Order: sequence, then structure tokens, then C-alpha cells
Amino acid sequence: MGWLSLAIWTPIVIGALLLLFGKDSQATLVRWIALLGSILSFLVTLPLYSGFKLGTAEMQFVEKAPWIERFNVNYHLGIDGLSVWFVLLTAFITIIVVIAGWEVIQRKVNQYMASFLILSGIMIGVFCALDGVLFYFFFEATLIPMYLIIGVWGGPNKIYAAFKFFLYTLLGSFLMLVGFIYLYFKSGGSFDVLAWHQLPLSGTAQTLLFFALFAAFAVKVPMWPVHTWLPDAHVEAPTGGSIVLAAIMLKLGAYGFVRFSLPILPDASREWAWFMIALSLIAVIYVGLVALVQKDMKKLVAYSSVAHMGFVTMGIFAMTRQSIDGAMFQMISHGLVSGALFLCVGVIYDRMHTREIKAYGGLVNRMPLYALVFMLFTMANVGLPGTSGFVGEF
Repeated sequence: MGWLSLAIWTPIVIGALLLLFGKDSQATLVRWIALLGSILSFLVTLPLYSGFKLGTAEMQFVEKAPWIERFNVNYHLGIDGLSVWFVLLTAFITIIVVIAGWEVIQRKVNQYMASFLILSGIMIGVFCALDGVLFYFFFEATLIPMYLIIGVWGGPNKIYAAFKFFLYTLLGSFLMLVGFIYLYFKSGGSFDVLAWHQLPLSGTAQTLLFFALFAAFAVKVPMWPVHTWLPDAHVEAPTGGSIVLAAIMLKLGAYGFVRFSLPILPDASREWAWFMIALSLIAVIYVGLVALVQKDMKKLVAYSSVAHMGFVTMGIFAMTRQSIDGAMFQMISHGLVSGALFLCVGVIYDRMHTREIKAYGGLVNRMPLYALVFMLFTMANVGLPGTSGFVGEF
């Protein structure tokens, strides 16, 4: 088994074992196993960083084995400079999430911890998949643990938020599957993503495929106007769910644009770049204004995430080397910064049981270290020079 398979299946197997054998009567043991499992899952991703060869665009750590031979579907994995950072970020964020739910989650602890570990492995699978069916399998499978995390451990309107999240993201993906099947037949019966990069496609076919993929990836980013599921999901999700949503799940859509839309459909991507940039600008300005009037701290950070992802999609479709580099950097930075902000909101919510901003007066006097950390990550989110948020946006 290669390093990529280990990175994917280590957290999934540990999560499955917790699901099968963990009990609420052994909650402390379950928490420690989950923490050690998440640390182990992070450690097996480190060789991907240390062994990564710079100066080449080739896929590295490639693994390939037949899966569904009748349709030429392969278990095909590989990473490049685009995906290696997301694998490391996903594994690292999982450790934070396990710690964030340590004391807060008191019921069905094994199921809660298992959901995050399994979700972590699935999301790493999205970033490593080089087969269309394998990518689609992982991409859709991310919905199930997150649906349960929101629906079981969420707030008062958790069922509404969980259904909205599930339906929005599922419906968009059906069109992506249709597009993948078209590419399969067009490439002579191959689901190899790298082979799809070489396909000569007509302008009409590229445009139709572009919007088929757009339906899946735009909802996941989420771009305006299909962003309305995100604030509901964030507000109702437990702190760990909000961290994973902001830090990793929003990046799946933007990653899809760079991995699929730009290389497979270059002409359509260039032709419709104005449309993508227009939607991104609306997200930055309009959703930014919406964030300004929020009274709920979690909604404020959630709407600001939509605005920040607007910078990412704008960078991707500006299609210069600097803009795409900036978009990638902004995604990694936003993954750390927004995750930290949701953790900060979760810390204060667990003490005060309110997310109303007006209730948070006097924090500097009572919790000076907390206020300092919160301010540091707020400044990074704003894009203060000297913070990671500045580099990507600049």
C-alpha cells in the first residue's frame, strides 16, 4: 500500500473501528483513540511533503489498480503541487476538530469522532483521485458524514440545515456525472482524468461540459447565488463541523475548477471567464456587505468565507500564473484562518451559549489571551500585511 492509500484509509479504518466498537460508557477512551488516530493519519501524510519533488508538473506517488474492469474504472491516485497541500491541510485540521469536540460532545461520542475521521479520509481521496469515477465517488461521499454531523449534533434548526446542505450539493453533482460519462465515451472508454486533459473537444461540447461541471463545483465553493446553504449549515453545525466546512469542504469546488474545468475545457473556461469573474465580484462585494450587517458571530464568519472564496474563483478565472498561484495560496490560508475563527467562536459559544455579537462586550478584560488570538486571526482574515491572508489576496 502506497503513502496516498495510507493517507486515505488510515482515518477511515480507525473511524470505522470507533463506530463498531466505541461506546458512550467509554467516552474518554474513544476520545483518546480518535486523537491518536488523527495524529497517526497526519503523520502518514508527512512523507508526501518530505518526498515531494519540486520543479516538475508530473503526478507523484502514483498508485493504480483495476477497480471496475468492465468499464475501465481504476483505483488511480496521484498528487502534484496543487493537491499535496490540501492533503496535509485536511489531515492537520482533523486533529484540531477532534480536540475541539473533546469536552463539548457528550452523547454518541464514538459516532461523532468516527464521522470526522471517515470524512477526513474521504476528502483526502478527492484531492488524490485521478480517475473520474473514483473522484465522483469520493466527492459525493463527503456529503454523508457532514449531513450526519449537522443533523445529529447541530443546533435547533439542524434538520432544515442538513437537508438544505445535502440537496443543494447533491443536485449539482448529477450534472457533473453526466459530463464525466460524456468524456468517458469521447475518450474511447477511459475515466483517466489525465487522458481527458488531452481530449480535443468542440466549442459547443466544451461549453455544455463547462456548465455541467459548474453546477457541481459552484455549489461546493459556494459561489453567489447558490451560496445560501452555507450560512445555515455553519450556524447549525457544531464547532467541528463549521471548521471542516470552512477549512476543507469549500475548497473541493475550487479544486475541481482547477483540476477539471481549466485543463479539460480551456476554450470554454476562457470564453466564460467574464461570467465567472462577474459572479466572483458579486460574492466579494454583495456578500461582503451582507456580512457587515450580521448580528450572529457565526453568520458573520460564514458570509465572509463566501466573500473570500470569491477572491479564489476570481483568481482562478483570471487565468494568469500569478492569479492562480494567489488563488491556491488564498485557499490554504483561508483553510487555516477561517477554521481558527470558527474555533474561536465555538470557544466563546460553549461558555456563553449565545452567538450574538452584542453579548461579547468585555472579552479583553475577562479573557485577554483569547482576545489576542481572536484578533490575530481576524486580522489574517482581513488580509493585514504580514499575515497569510494578505499574500493570497494581494
